This record gives sequence, structure tokens and C-alpha cells, in this order.
Amino acid sequence: MAIKSCDETKREDSAQRRGETVDEDSVYVTRPFMPPIDEFIPYLRRIWESKILTNNGPIHREFESQLGAYLNVQELSLVSSGTIGLLLALRALGVASGEVITTPFSFIATSNAINWAGLTPVFADTQVNGFNIDPESIERAITKRTTAIMPVHCYGYPCDTRAIDDIAARHGLKVIYDAAHAFGVEDDGGSILRHGDAAVLSFHATKVFTTLEGGAVICRDPEVRRRVDYLRNFGILNETTVAEPGINGKLNEMSSAFGALQLLYVDRLIEQREQVDINYRERLGGIPGVALPPLSNAIARNYAYFPILVGDDALLSRDELNTALRCRGVVARRYFYPLITDHPAYQSARKVPSRLQNANRIAREVLCLPMYPDMSEQVTDAVVREIRSCCSDASVV
Repeated sequence: MAIKSCDETKREDSAQRRGETVDEDSVYVTRPFMPPIDEFIPYLRRIWESKILTNNGPIHREFESQLGAYLNVQELSLVSSGTIGLLLALRALGVASGEVITTPFSFIATSNAINWAGLTPVFADTQVNGFNIDPESIERAITKRTTAIMPVHCYGYPCDTRAIDDIAARHGLKVIYDAAHAFGVEDDGGSILRHGDAAVLSFHATKVFTTLEGGAVICRDPEVRRRVDYLRNFGILNETTVAEPGINGKLNEMSSAFGALQLLYVDRLIEQREQVDINYRERLGGIPGVALPPLSNAIARNYAYFPILVGDDALLSRDELNTALRCRGVVARRYFYPLITDHPAYQSARKVPSRLQNANRIAREVLCLPMYPDMSEQVTDAVVREIRSCCSDASVV
């Protein structure tokens, strides 16, 4: 992998954001799997012949059933995005007012969904040695205005579901898990998606499993699933009845077809991700100040991300390493920096404890390295080589 100038890599990064062609020698944090186009053609023919593009079409119905069976969940509703899924879950569960406790260490969509639902996000700290929300901090955040908890299975690492569900049961709170990163993840009892009152997946292009755009809401209660189904279609109950104000949150036939085809490959893709994870762990050890991600306690993992932590004792700061890598054609990402609470829209939000000590540390240190299924061992070696070079020579900055 050739060394690049900083300006060259910055131009390529901006071009990728705009959807323009970029230098193939650069290595980006993620790259979607595209199945053979010839295998997608039969789905397109079905759509052309049926002339059904949306509104619970035949491919949508088939894919919804196939996906529920694959994930081993009973009540699954396809939706147009993970963000819409969070909104629908809140609405379907009757969370209509008050405060929702969540994490500041997540993509902004988690808190935006709470806000758009007319609710108030309250931010609890993360665990001392983990990426997920801390149950003890949740407990401290509860007030008489608290109506729900929205934890995130960050990077596909399962939350402490037992503790969170126990807290919710004792205080009479709803739990909606943002499971955007947790496709296919299982704990010792089965799918991680079975926990809480609902769990919401994202099928965005950057995720382990994609439908181009899309998502799914998983519920325990068939009645809640029924509400999600009509709320995602404007609240229409039947041809002449709108039961309550809904939204256009349906997944279309084209995205459903792409998802159905992806589902045939997803097991292989996760195996390939696991190998990339193994390659990183074998090669990245022993760099002063750079900590590898902990091993997950999940029974089945999906290897969605590979975050490293660049501590204060490293030769370079996290931001200096990030800049140096980009100058060398490795475009990593600071997922998630800044914290949600540091964005102007949320700086006035209530935080418990006020300093969010653990979350601030992680946000300051985390750097997610390139991770995608067909990332070869040679590319992994090149990424690691650049990291080692940067972390042994401060003059690269």
C-alpha cells in the first residue's frame, strides 16, 4: 500500500462521502458486500413482472418470513431504516412522554429518534471496561419522569441485558434496544434480539447485513408487532380506517430483494469478518499504549467493528494516529466521537453522572479500523504495518 500525501487522502475521503470514484489503493473503514449481479436479475424480473414496488409486496413478505426464521425471532417487522424502527417501537409501546435513558456513546440517530418522538433523552455513563451503557448509571438516572430505557449493543457487544431488564421490571419501564450493530448476535439463551420490549436492527449499507437502506423491529408481544405493522403504513388499519397517526416506514420490494439475496451469503460474510478479526488480534499486540478490543461474551458474534483504544501512554494521541493513517491511505473512523452530549443539539441534556467519565475516555481513545468481509490478509498486514510505523515514529505527524 503506497504512502500518500495528507491532501491526497483527504480529497479521496471527501470524494467517497460524495459517492465519487476514489483511489482503489486507499483502505476505508467499511465496504459493502455486493452479491453477483446475475443472481439479482431474477428478483428484478419478478418485480418488473408483478409491477409491485412497495406496500407489503410478495418479495417483502417472503423476506420478512425468511429473516425472522434466520434470526430465530417470532415477531419481526421490516422497516425503511433503523431510525424509523426506533420511532415506531417507541410509538407502538406507548412511550408517549417523559424521559428515556440512553447512552451518549452511539451514533446520533439513537438520541434523534427519542427527540423526534417528543421525548427527552437522558444520558447515563458507559461501563468502566466496556463500550455499553452502565446499569448502575441507569439506576442513578431514574426519576419520576422516566418512562423508558434505550441501550445500544455497541459494536455488537451485548449489553448487560439481565441487569437492564431487572431495572426496568422494578421501575415499570419499557426497554427498546438499539441493536443496529447486533445482527445475528446470540447470548447463552439465543438471539440477543429477544431482550427488552423491542429491539431494532439497522440494514444500512455500512452494516454486517444490508438491504441498501432498511431495518427491522423485533417485539416479544404479537400485539405490539401488529401496531408496528400498521404504524409503518401511515396508521392504516384497513381500506377505510386509520387507527392512529402513523408514518411511511415501509421497506420497498427492491430493498427486500437485495436483503433476500444477501441472506444467502451472510453466514459466509460473518466467517470472513471473523478471520479479519483474528488477523488483527494476531498482529496488533504489543504496541505501547494501544489496547485491542475485549473478547465478546456473546455465544455468536458478528464482528461488525474492530475498535482499538489509543491511551494516554501511546506515542501518538488517537487523533494524531488517525491523521497519520489517513496520510498513508488508511481511512479509519472515530466511532463515536464526539459524544452525542458534545453536539450543540444535546449539550443542555441531562447527564448522569454529569461528567460521563467513562464515556468521555472511550470517545477520546477509540479508533475503528477497516473491517469488511473481503479484506485480504495482505491488506490487513498493510494496515497493521502502518499503525506500527506511526506508533514508533512521532515524526509521521
